This record gives sequence, C-alpha cells and structure tokens, in this order.
Amino acid sequence: MPELFVAGEWRSALAGETREVVNPYDGRTFTVVDEAGAADAEAAVLAARAAFDAGTWPSTPVAERAALLERTADLLQRDREEIARTETLDTGKTLAEARIDVDDVTAVFRYYAREALVEVDRTVDTGRDDVLSRVVHHPVGVCSLIAPWNYPLLQMSWKVAPALVAGNAVVLKPSEVTPLSTVHLVRLLAEAGVPDGVVNLVLGGGAAVGPTLTSHPAVDLVSFTGGLATGRGILKAAADTVKRVTVELGGKNPNIVFADVDLEVAVDTVLTGVFLHSGQVCSSGTRLIVEESIADDLVAGVVERARRIRFGSGLVDGVESGPLVSAQHREKVEAYVTLGLEEGATLLTGGRRPDDPDLQRGFFYEPTVFDGCDRSMRIVQEETFGPILTVERFRTEAEAVALGNDTTYGLAGAVQTLDVDRGDRVAAALKHGTVWINDFGPYVPQAEWGGQRMSGNGRELGPSGLAEYRESKHVWRNTRPAAPGWFTGS
Repeated sequence: MPELFVAGEWRSALAGETREVVNPYDGRTFTVVDEAGAADAEAAVLAARAAFDAGTWPSTPVAERAALLERTADLLQRDREEIARTETLDTGKTLAEARIDVDDVTAVFRYYAREALVEVDRTVDTGRDDVLSRVVHHPVGVCSLIAPWNYPLLQMSWKVAPALVAGNAVVLKPSEVTPLSTVHLVRLLAEAGVPDGVVNLVLGGGAAVGPTLTSHPAVDLVSFTGGLATGRGILKAAADTVKRVTVELGGKNPNIVFADVDLEVAVDTVLTGVFLHSGQVCSSGTRLIVEESIADDLVAGVVERARRIRFGSGLVDGVESGPLVSAQHREKVEAYVTLGLEEGATLLTGGRRPDDPDLQRGFFYEPTVFDGCDRSMRIVQEETFGPILTVERFRTEAEAVALGNDTTYGLAGAVQTLDVDRGDRVAAALKHGTVWINDFGPYVPQAEWGGQRMSGNGRELGPSGLAEYRESKHVWRNTRPAAPGWFTGS
C-alpha cells in the first residue's frame, strides 16, 4: 500500500522512488516504503494550505477537534501491540520501551484533548467604559512537523496533537530511517475522521523534501526536533518568509551526584540516564559529574553494572538494550570513542562492538565509560548520541554548578542529593530546560519540554506546547463610536 498521504488520499511517490527500511538488530531490509521528492512535498503543502484556507477544520468547534484526538487515543490503544512491534523493528529499542512509547503517545493525545478546552481568550480592562477589549486566539495555519528517528512516534505526537486541536493543517515528515510508526499514526487519524488535507504525510530524506517544508511561502510554522546543524539550516531557510519556527536540537546533559546519596540508587539512576535506548536520547545523561569523595566507588558500580547489560533483539523477553539505529550512526559513535582515547580520557569499559556471534549482523555497541574527563575534550563538549558516559569530578557545590552549566547546550540536567535545600539550589542554578532531582528522564505531557541556548527555542508539551500553534489577536470594540476630533482643520 502507498505510504504518502496527501489531500486525504494514499499515494505513491510521483517519481516512483522507494527506500528500504532496515532492522538494526540484524541489518536486514524488512520492508520498502515510498520516497517522496520535492514535488510530493509541495503537493502536501498545497493540500494543507487549501484545507486550512477553504476547509472547515479551523472553524470546527474545539470540542469536536478534541473529540478527534480522543478517538485517535482509543485507536492507539487498540493497536498498541502492533505499533510497539513496528517501533521495535524500526528503531531497535526493546518491546517494553516501545509499549511505553505508545502509552505515552496516547497520554499526549488525551492531555491535549482536555487542555484545548481550557479557555485562553480574555477580556482586557482598558479603563474606559465605552470599549470592549478582548484577546482571542486562532490557529497559525499550515505547519511542517519534522520528527527524529530515536522516538519517532512519541516526538511526532508532541507536535501533531497540539497542532491539530488548535485547528491547524499539518504536513508530517518522520525520519527516513524510522518512518513506519508515523505511517500507522496517520492511518489512525484518517480512521478517526480527520478531514481531507488537514493531515498530510511525506516520507523522504531531508535533502529532498526539507527545503520545501521549511521555506515554502505556504508554510506558516515549522517544528523540528533533531541535530544542531540541521536546525540551524532550518532557521535560515525559514527566515526569508519569517515563519514561526520551534526547534529542539539535543543536549549534552549533566547528571550531578553529591556524596550523600544512596550509592546503589545513584548507580542505577546513572545507568538508566545514559544507557536507555543505547544512549540515543536527546536528554541522555552523558556527563556524570560526581563529588570526588565517592567518585571511585560510584564509577566502579556503574562500570560493573554496564558490563552486565543484556543485548539482543528488542522482541525477546529479558533483553535490556538493543542496537544503534544504523551502521552509519555506529560509525559516528566509534569515531567519538577514538577521539576520546586520543584526547587522553581513560577507557574503563566498552569502546567496542560486542563479541557475541548472534549480534554480528546488527549495529550493536557496548556501553562505554570514560574517566578522567574535562571540558577541554570534545567527547565532553559534543553530543555523541550513543552509549558513552564521561566522568568529571568536583569538590564543592559551586564547582558542580559551574561544570553543569559549562556547555553550549541547555536541554536537561539532574542533581542527585538527599539534602533538600541543596537540591533546590542546584536545580535553580542549572541553565537547562528540564532539571530532575533524584531522578533522570521522566516527563509528563502536562509539563513543558524544551531547551535553552544551543538546545533550541520554543516549548513542546504543557500549555506552552499548545500556545506554539495559536496566534493571539487583540480585538478592540468602541461601543459608542464618535468622531475622534484629532484634526480640526483650523
């Protein structure tokens, strides 16, 4: 069945191009999808434009738009196992992780179905009894929604749910590496009754379809999650038409551990923070910043536990970690390991592909821990996006905060301490969009997510995530109109 969805119809790519989808567990192609080109992207944009300008969706009562999100949430749960299995085959993550992703996506749709019903229009007190002044809200228009490969369905849901319930028309572009769960989501949205042209889907590489989605004058907003270099390009491409742009561009996230913690709990928190999904998480806790007095014991515990992580197919019970997403991405991770050694960091574990013969066809890489790191090293500065943990040490709270903020990124960070006041002080001082205290990684749809500095701008989730897809308008009504009398002609 064709995988492009334009103006309410499933169709093949106009140029007849296709792309193989590879299972990262064994490197084998398990399906082939249509590969869109610039003409397909333009058709999708123009379909969205027509649906927004001439269709009924923007003026549909918000309760009806919210009901469509609720129906979609129900369908997501109906197809939970199928979607989770697809996500595992596509990304390599474990089935347990993929099931959680589907549940989280469902929660996002249900949250925005409720949040959209909260009244945000307001009356303004002008100090005049002859004026009624209101601030009202409208959908932005046509939105290009571009999601990454590590959490393809989840991060697309953060965009499409608020965009739709706000009344926009959208063009979805998942990563060409992991497109399948987004295809399934679009099928569910169509089944739930979204009007033709309101949701459009193009699959393809960024070079082919990206320029159209980010610079076309018919596009009003671009939301992108992905790498820094691509994000910079999108910001430049959107500048000529002064589009609204929100970007989330990754991070280099500190996990600060003080000496008063429970050591076993801290070890487990560090492991989860950095090695979940093989480290392919924008908010991964790749920088362990640990108080010197417990550093040796904590790092030894992390190394010992990292060596026991069970690799394999994400479809097999008991497997704790799957492969990296592609051979190309593994080569990038390997290059960073080589760089770390050249920079003088001490390799404590990992740094190689596993020996297990059952894993040789896939893109596996061992959890890697580097000690003796400092901020002069690129492996500490740059986002490696893989199972690499760097260790830095501190003696004072001020030093810990300074290290945690010594990064060009600002997506997420954490502090582990049993001292409540210290936890609050450090959290307040860290310049990151999300800060966890005695935890690492959880989020809820109700709370905003996004970065500071080079991690991007704008917010997803929470009320702010919905506000990104709404325009504010001030309406001033003079109830007793009279000539202003400013120019008298005398």
